[in-house]
Amino acid sequence: METQIQKPRRERPKPVRLSDAAAARVAQIMASADGKYVGVRVGVTNGGCAGMSYTMDYAQEAKPFEEVMEDKG
Repeated sequence: METQIQKPRRERPKPVRLSDAAAARVAQIMASADGKYVGVRVGVTNGGCAGMSYTMDYAQEAKPFEEVMEDKG
């Protein structure tokens, strides 16, 4: 019987990438936030003129089935 060697899986591309300026602004917002937050939660909902609306909130913890992504700290 032939043994198959598994190739390492390629890392999935990040769904969001921050520019240096955006990463600095998010860090600034997080530093001045009242509360113990671990990051920001970004999402898409139905609505808006194009049929989609974007949301952004502070995140105190990762929820089940959320994809956690880190970019530039």
